[in-house]
Amino acid sequence: YSAHVPLEPRAAVAEWSGGKLTVWTGTQRPFGVRAELMSAFSLGASQVRVIVPDMGSGYGGKHTGEQAIEAARLAKASGRPVKLVYRRDEEFAWGYFRPGGVIDVRAAVDANGQLVSWEFENWNSGASGLATPYRIANTRELFQAADSPLRQGSYRGLAATANHYAREMHMDAIARALGVDAVEFRLKHLDASRPESARLRAVLTAAAGKVGWPRPSRPDRALGIGCGTEKGSYVATAAELSKSETGFKVERLVVVFECGAIVNPDGLRNQVEGAVVQGLGGALFESVRFAGGRIENGTMRSYRVPRFSDVPAIEVVLLDRKDLPSAGAGETPIVCVAPAIGSAARTFGKVADELPVTLVSRAALT
Repeated sequence: YSAHVPLEPRAAVAEWSGGKLTVWTGTQRPFGVRAELMSAFSLGASQVRVIVPDMGSGYGGKHTGEQAIEAARLAKASGRPVKLVYRRDEEFAWGYFRPGGVIDVRAAVDANGQLVSWEFENWNSGASGLATPYRIANTRELFQAADSPLRQGSYRGLAATANHYAREMHMDAIARALGVDAVEFRLKHLDASRPESARLRAVLTAAAGKVGWPRPSRPDRALGIGCGTEKGSYVATAAELSKSETGFKVERLVVVFECGAIVNPDGLRNQVEGAVVQGLGGALFESVRFAGGRIENGTMRSYRVPRFSDVPAIEVVLLDRKDLPSAGAGETPIVCVAPAIGSAARTFGKVADELPVTLVSRAALT
């Protein structure tokens, strides 16, 4: 599980007047919050108004309206407007998490190094990004819902972050086992005659070329790469790592992104960079820890999110497809940050199966 860590914790102002309720709250889902308020107080739609001021981020973590209901109850009991703001520890404890999950992957190749079977099962974390974009004759892909003991919900990119990490790390592992180039192995399984595969090939080859694949810029560094598609857009991310006393350091990220026709290049670049920085958190640090039935790291001091010093050089390449309709850009760029880092880290040793990316054993640089 990981937390959304919005800059602004949950907050709401509620006011009753003439039997009608007005709530100002930071939410990504105002009509859903209005429905929750209608249900909580047995009101009609004309009796409830939800106003969304500028809010300090959400990332999928502000879909529910518990703070709005709480403020409205207090306002009704007191007969006065009430402002409610969660403390940071309350935000960690009572906000819902990105779902934790377990993913099992099995694959088989023939004597020519061609993938002939693929089994991919995800328990609990979600179905987004579950289907492989690679051409494989026999596939079995399944999402299994679970009764989570903890509140869980939407997060930027949904389960596509977890599913891309498992798939791309497995593709990397197969390529290494076969002794073939990881980029060429992926291209071998992307049919250029299919428009979707052609778009993925384009971002992958562009990222490989931009990062200087397969040779890193220095002998004490390593390159890794991952690619994928989600929500109608395509991304490939390459990472350059250096070896450090604590394991490794991310020195450079190259991100090639294609979401159809580009309408606002500056806004698009901002979306890509923001998603990549948030992806660094999930790749390197973020994981909610529990002990004795409580959150162990429910403060900004103990729950590590990316800092300025953690952000490497980020090079964004945008592929403009004027012949295609535009798709959104706020989520997809996050999905390949972790596998790019994880595959590069394998040069330095054995990488744990779990996120965040962690070296469990070291290897000497060759």
